[in-house]
Amino acid sequence: MALQIQTIRGGHSDIRRPTIGSVPLSIVTALYLLFFTNHTFWTKVHTYLSAYPVAIYGLYIAMSAAFAAVFIFFSAKYITKPVFSVLIIIAAVSSWFMDRFGAIIDSDMVRNAFETTNAEAGNLMTAGFALHLVLFAGIPIALLAFVRIDHRPILGKVLWNTLAILACLSVVAAVAAANSKTFTTAVRQHKDIVKTLNPLTPISSTIHYFSQADKEAKLTVSPTGQDAKVVPALGGVTKPRITIIVAGETARAANFSLNGYGRETNPELKKRNVTYFPNTVSCGTATAISIPCMFSRFPRSEYSHSKALSNENVLDVLVHAGVDARWWDNNTGSKNVADRIPYFDLTAALDPKFCPTGECRDDIFLDRLDSWLDNVTKDSVIVLHQMGSHGPTYHLRYTDEFRQFKPDCQTAELPDCKDGEIVNAYDNTLLYTDHFLSSVIDKLKARSNRLATGLIYASDHGESLGENGLYLHGAPYILAPPEQTHVPFIVWVDDDFAKSMGLDTSCLSKEAQAGGKSHDNFFHSILGMMNISTSVYKPSLDVFSACTHRPTA
Repeated sequence: MALQIQTIRGGHSDIRRPTIGSVPLSIVTALYLLFFTNHTFWTKVHTYLSAYPVAIYGLYIAMSAAFAAVFIFFSAKYITKPVFSVLIIIAAVSSWFMDRFGAIIDSDMVRNAFETTNAEAGNLMTAGFALHLVLFAGIPIALLAFVRIDHRPILGKVLWNTLAILACLSVVAAVAAANSKTFTTAVRQHKDIVKTLNPLTPISSTIHYFSQADKEAKLTVSPTGQDAKVVPALGGVTKPRITIIVAGETARAANFSLNGYGRETNPELKKRNVTYFPNTVSCGTATAISIPCMFSRFPRSEYSHSKALSNENVLDVLVHAGVDARWWDNNTGSKNVADRIPYFDLTAALDPKFCPTGECRDDIFLDRLDSWLDNVTKDSVIVLHQMGSHGPTYHLRYTDEFRQFKPDCQTAELPDCKDGEIVNAYDNTLLYTDHFLSSVIDKLKARSNRLATGLIYASDHGESLGENGLYLHGAPYILAPPEQTHVPFIVWVDDDFAKSMGLDTSCLSKEAQAGGKSHDNFFHSILGMMNISTSVYKPSLDVFSACTHRPTA
């Protein structure tokens, strides 16, 4: 029999433990994971194949057989329970993020997980997540631990397991052959079907990440722009030239009033004579991809993480030219961009004034920026890497003064909030970023007597706020909605800075309105701002070049 009850006598009570064969246990576990931790996968199947009900039923049969074959393969004595337990945990964790937030766990998402901070990860460790793990991992694993597994003798086990696996694969082949055109077309047109199969995709993505990480660990950094030099400032400007680069976090263009959003989310910036570039596209949908890409000389079409690691970036080029460059971080690190320049992690300070929850608000920069500006004596660039609008705890990104849109979601459990509450909280974060950027500009203006100053800002990626069931960010780029890939891009320069680079600001405003920019422009525009001449500079990718009149050497 497949299931028997064995009584274990101990003390004054009898413990009755059921015994089950390894093959039936494999099938039960496989079906549990397939149908209880794959809600997103099956939802997409029913959506994309709604016109082919027979194919859907066939897929149920084929996937059941395929999962069963995999679990039977791993049902060897001594490893069955450990392997099954690990698979259950992976599936339970992954199903929470896929079903709750619409996440797709590809290798880039795995990279995000490994490069996150304890505070950022803590925002996702909610009571709902804990309950989900108890229900979908804790209880199944407890049941798995409780039962006794009846394993056949080794030769018999190999024979019967092989026959069972072959039988399952035969079923898969038969269903696939009968529906090959339907399945092939669906997968080609809707690549997210396979990308949501749990736990296959999370496991394969993790393997790919570690394989890539192993190769990347052996990379050496090649120099970039060693011929760089500063072209003398124009317009008789002799004072130090300062550029503040603000690397934004999770700000999406759709909710910037400078971009045409119905709400006023940029009340302060609209008074600061900034230049806004509409329809700007990001390089990635996650910080670990976008930040190194933004500062890399490679356009998105040529970019890879290994290229970013093995080549110097724009900050290195600035240093080659004799410009002072440094990085201040209020996020999850520079993603290796600042490996060769001074780096200051503001979150390590844990200043209770700015970091009441373990994560810091962006006004921590303002508290320290005055001192740096007052001591600058040469051409310098500083990167301020914001916390910005990072979710899901949007409500922690702003103070009560900027809680203007109410009611706002006050929890990390976004699906527990109404869509309007999520948008309200998110828009409040943009109000706070608006204030932050405006405050930086004001600090630069206040020093116009001794410094020529400019600011360039772009968010690393956007954010989904529940549209089409998606939340947060990190979707594979090919599947990502515009909410995650269209980002705000802003430039501000004072009069002397514009003179020093020969910039016609009215021309720049007109050029900006044409839109169509991207993170590809960041590297070359920063060089253009700082009057850097180098062989790696491409005027065609410098947003200022069409409106400047300056020598190139």
